[in-house]
Formats: sequence, C-alpha cells, structure tokens
Amino acid sequence: MAVSAQAPLALIAAGGTGGHMFPAQALAELLLSEGWRVRLSTDDRGARYAGDFPDAVERSVVRSATIARGGLVGTLTAPLKIGLGVLAARASFRRNRPSVVIGFGGYPTIPAMAAAVTLGLPRMIHEQNGVMGRVNRLFAPRVQRIACGTWPTDLPAGVTGLHTGNPVRQAVLDHAATPYAPPGEGPLHLLVIGGSQGARVLSDVVPAAIAALPADMRPRLRVSHQARAEDHDRVAAAYADAGIAAEVQPFFADVPERLARAHLVISRSGASSLADITVIGRPAILIPYAAAAGDHQTANAQALAEVGAALIHPESVLDAPGLTRDIRAILNDPARASQMAAAALFLARPDAARRLYDLVTEIAR
Repeated sequence: MAVSAQAPLALIAAGGTGGHMFPAQALAELLLSEGWRVRLSTDDRGARYAGDFPDAVERSVVRSATIARGGLVGTLTAPLKIGLGVLAARASFRRNRPSVVIGFGGYPTIPAMAAAVTLGLPRMIHEQNGVMGRVNRLFAPRVQRIACGTWPTDLPAGVTGLHTGNPVRQAVLDHAATPYAPPGEGPLHLLVIGGSQGARVLSDVVPAAIAALPADMRPRLRVSHQARAEDHDRVAAAYADAGIAAEVQPFFADVPERLARAHLVISRSGASSLADITVIGRPAILIPYAAAAGDHQTANAQALAEVGAALIHPESVLDAPGLTRDIRAILNDPARASQMAAAALFLARPDAARRLYDLVTEIAR
C-alpha cells in the first residue's frame, strides 16, 4: 500500500536485539496500515533484525556505541560516536521533521531520542521489561509518555508508566489464542528458544534433561531447539544419541507456528518471547538469563509464575534432573498443562500495538 509523502512521519528508534526490534516492528506494521510514514533508526547490529520490517519502512543506520563493551578504547570513543550520531539525527530531523519519535531502548536509540529532546519534538518510550533499561531510564523524565510492556515495571522515581503490553508481530497475531491440544498419547511437541543472547546454558542442560525422560516418552517427542551455530553439532548429537527426533537450528523463522503446535515451551524470559508465549497461550518453563541487566528477565518471568502459566528455573540452580522432573510432570498431566496454557492466555495483550498506537497519536497531536 502506497503511503502519501504528506503523511505524518513516525521515527522509531530501536536497539540491536530482537527484544527491542520485534515490538518496534509490530508498531511499524500498524502505523503503516493507518497511513503513516515510518522510519527506523538503529545501528548495524539492529539492522540485522530489520529484515522482516515492511519494505515501506525507511531504514537509517546511525552512529552509536555502548560504554559497557569494547574495553578502554570503547569507553573513551563511545561519547564521540554518540555525539556524532546526535548531530546527524538533528540534521536529519530538520530536513524531514518527525511528527513523533518513539524509543524502544538500547544504545542505538540515544541519537534519535537526544535529537528529539533538543528539538522539542513529541516523544515517548516503550520499555519491554520489568526493570527499565539504562537508556530508557535516562530519557524517562524527558518524554511525554512511558509505555510499559511488563507490569509492574521498576521505573525511576517521579515518572509514571502506562501498561500497554508488548506488541507482537502480525505473524504471532495470526496464531493468537490457537486452541491448546493437551499432551496425550500421540507426539509431544517441545519448543526450546533462547532468544538472541545467552542461549549456551540451554544447549548445555536442556538436551540432557530431555534425554533423561522415561523411555516410553522419548520416542514420541518432537523437539525444536534453537541453538547457537557453534553449539549445533553437540546439541543435535545429544538428541540423536537419545533417540529423540529433534530439529536444531540457530534461528527459526517460523517460531509462531512452532509455538502454536507446542505442548510445552522451554525458554529464556525475554519480554518479546513472553509476549509471543502469552498471546498464543502455551505452558512454559522459563530460565531467566542471569546476566540480564538488572536481572530483568526474572522480573519478566514472575508475572507468568504468579498466575500458574510457567515454572521458573533460576540459572544459578539449573540442573538436568530438576528440569527433567518438571518437563515430565507437565507432559504427563494434561489437565495441568491445559490450565497453564489458559493462564498464559489470561496475561496476553494481543492489542498491545493498538494501545501503543493510541499513545503515539495522542502525543503527536
């Protein structure tokens, strides 16, 4: 669908992980459908996640950096790179003034958000996690609205957030609330997803846990395991040695379809992964990434655990026997599995993108 050159422009700034980029993509899809022009501002790493954004979204790769990585040289050069990125963003905004700037977090959002602040443009941020990230925390007092994907969210003193939920892509919405088929006598589908960071421990522990399931259960298992490329061979071999049918890939392009047919999901607790799990409605065992800033993945997982949609295995005490016990308990109890799926669906916010869009249009006026 062609978008008028006179249509309002929304500038979406998102960092270089799937957790930031997937909800940004969901909002971009809705904005375009409502007749907006959309430009994405990200860095080289984020651009790798932008392949599924609609073609109508303009891409702008900005100069940015993080002081958290790169050693001494990175720490010393980061302010210069960020400063140059801010100047470039200001110049771009003067040529083509956005009606609103929406930041989704991550260091690549700094240039666009800083330019919006200094030019007095309408601006807001969306925080996906239960603990606000460093960059969003920096800008929180300087924006008109703060949308929160996880509730409650740990916010800086003096600022107020609105619970919108985490937007999910159209591919996920296409499978929203797919009826859950409880585990029975037929094949048992397991989906193992680790997100874009920190998936090695899942490759270390999960195959061993699944391989230790009872002998009468293993032939019925159908495992989809997302593992890093460097872990692929050993993970695939572990399943093969146990006689378990498993597909092991570094990335599944069809995660929504695999979620829809899963009897159980074993996952990190990144905000986007949990949004997908709840919108489709599946029982889960969650393994929060221990190195996540502010331990935000544990905060994300807590809401699901509290309503009975998921079990949490902290990485610090994660072991194969404990994981085997819980996988077996869920797959052998259809009523419990069904209750967990219903509880996950109870937390779903399939209209999160629309809620976010309403805030965008509100401040853009």
